Amino acid sequence: MRNFYFRIMFFLSLFLAASCSPDGRKVESLPVAGSGGVPQRIVSLGPSITEELYLLGVEDRIVGCTIYCNRPPSAKKREKVGTVMEVNVEKIVALKPDVVFATALTDRKAVAKFEKIGIPVKTLQEARSFKQICENFLEVGKIVGKGAEAENIVKDAVRNVDALSALTRGLNAPRVFVQTGTKPLFAANKNSFINDFIVGAGGYNITEQTDSKLDYGIYSREWVVKENPDVILIVSMGMAGETEKQEWNKYKTLKVAQTGRIHVIDPDRYCNPTPVSFVESIRELITVFYPDLKPGSGDDHAGGGGSVKAMK
Repeated sequence: MRNFYFRIMFFLSLFLAASCSPDGRKVESLPVAGSGGVPQRIVSLGPSITEELYLLGVEDRIVGCTIYCNRPPSAKKREKVGTVMEVNVEKIVALKPDVVFATALTDRKAVAKFEKIGIPVKTLQEARSFKQICENFLEVGKIVGKGAEAENIVKDAVRNVDALSALTRGLNAPRVFVQTGTKPLFAANKNSFINDFIVGAGGYNITEQTDSKLDYGIYSREWVVKENPDVILIVSMGMAGETEKQEWNKYKTLKVAQTGRIHVIDPDRYCNPTPVSFVESIRELITVFYPDLKPGSGDDHAGGGGSVKAMK
């Protein structure tokens, strides 16, 4: 468990062959319109994709994105073309995009319509780990003509996560439960990227022992009370998160009800991570898991010599 980030250092080898995918297969070029085959008009159908386009410095090319694209704040001002699952096909066609970046949640019928009329669509894999988050980012970077920039950002993210996770190596890992839904009670399993957040920050995900192959699982409150975690994280916003926090506090035998270690965390950042926001989240969780540790920008290689573009 503690050696988790030694496994991700293999990313450094990816940068020796930019024309190949992370698993060694040739990445086929996406036939896109635009100047020199580089898309100048982009529609993003995923919040993390939109944030990644900003990180790559091509935000001025975004002509449309979803109503859930809120990071960075200026993304809220971009033309909206629907939700993550339901999009306005006619509006997107009218925007004349050179490429549409879709996700595993994008309506397949909409994707088929775009492809039928000749609009290039790149559907990114559903990321289940930090590794796959980085793979998707590298692919986006290559398509928009920012492959070198994407590689530098991933290099920095890998170094930063490794440096941050080193701060907790050898310490007693807190047992953590991450709630991602209510009625039924959903939680992150070991096959989700949220598990990588926990491990990277020096925690232990109590759902690991269930050996579930699913990204997320349904659990009972009684099971959680029996396992009695040291920390409960609730992925929610506003009153819904506070309501759940109050619900857990009713179980007086829970350690978290006695210690106050029930935390509501931002779903925008934790459910739609980029390589850079992954680092930010690891840093934040370390302070939650280990209150005496105060990892700051000096504890990692943040910024990577200026390769990560500031976003407004």
